[in-house]
Amino acid sequence: MNGETAGVRTVLDPHPAVAPWRDRLRHLEGVAPPVVVGCSGGPDSLALLAFAVDAGLDPIAVHVDHGLRPESGDEAVFVAATAERLGARFHAERVALDPGPNLEARARDARYRALERARAAVGATSVLVGHTADDQAETVLLNILRGSASAGLGGMSGRRGCVSRPLLGLRRAETAAVCAALGVTPIADPMNDDRAFRRVRIRHEVLPALERAAGRDLVPVLVRQADVLRDESGFLDELARAAWPGAAGEASAAGLASLPPVLARRAVRCWLGPPPPALDEVERVLAVAGGEARATELGGGRRIARSRGQLRVER
Repeated sequence: MNGETAGVRTVLDPHPAVAPWRDRLRHLEGVAPPVVVGCSGGPDSLALLAFAVDAGLDPIAVHVDHGLRPESGDEAVFVAATAERLGARFHAERVALDPGPNLEARARDARYRALERARAAVGATSVLVGHTADDQAETVLLNILRGSASAGLGGMSGRRGCVSRPLLGLRRAETAAVCAALGVTPIADPMNDDRAFRRVRIRHEVLPALERAAGRDLVPVLVRQADVLRDESGFLDELARAAWPGAAGEASAAGLASLPPVLARRAVRCWLGPPPPALDEVERVLAVAGGEARATELGGGRRIARSRGQLRVER
């Protein structure tokens, strides 16, 4: 155990509330050192970095500069210095975002691409990101507003591909307490208080209003609901794939049309993959399968056409 790891462990040991999450990082399935930790310099990512050091995962703190604020360069310097103090390596990534709509979504997508580039560059097994239970609750509410189906109401998964979210059961107050114990003052991102972003409005307005109406803390309730719906959604996906095992880009139109509507809609989503189709797009695909239309256009530059009894994805 090196001196930095010993120091982190000494600070974390008196905090029994975080013990399950420290242990979880030591036993993450499919995760072995080294790992990339997406690190903005906020309390959640800094606590995750400390946990990863404590767990012996040889983490590399990766700061992604979106170039949206002039101080972002200074934040990268802060993350580098904090990583060194905690006993972690550091890597910087920079992305370029054009002005325009959907900035939140575009920044998120660019960030994950940058983290994957970093993972490949440093030879890491996984990317760890510091989403908490509070983030999960906000995601569920966001997906309700978007009209998402049960898959969306299941929120974020603990692992998808190379990305792991080991802190989904931890609260923001607990990650802030870890940073305080480490003597680290996290970066306060002003975008987290900018109510032009829908997630920020949910955080500061919608969720508090719902909690006042309910007379209780709704984050655990929303997290439990997400866990249940995510499990149910995964099970139904397996049934749908077994009932309609479409090949990539081509599948039986009659086989899809014969399924019960609930299973057919889910089968279409599984077959098409990302970007997830909207409900009206799924219904149009089912109309093509049933012979009510010859073809339909979908988001993501896709066209679904029926020919000789087969549905085909054309791009």
